[in-house]
Amino acid sequence: MKYTVDRIESGYAVCELENGSFSDIPLNEIPPVKEGDVLVEVNGRLVVDEKAAEERRKKIIALQNDLWE
Repeated sequence: MKYTVDRIESGYAVCELENGSFSDIPLNEIPPVKEGDVLVEVNGRLVVDEKAAEERRKKIIALQNDLWE
């Protein structure tokens, strides 16, 4: 399952799951994250998937650029 960090709030990463629901994950249980990062489970731990996060950012930028064309 992938978790996309929606925002950081009161010591939690508020993450959107693939099914559209949200989950609050304590920041002390995950590596440092920022909004838009994608977390995946590896060996029972959540880690940042840099490739997925970069692909997501590129997709959002492309969508924004399409709005202005």
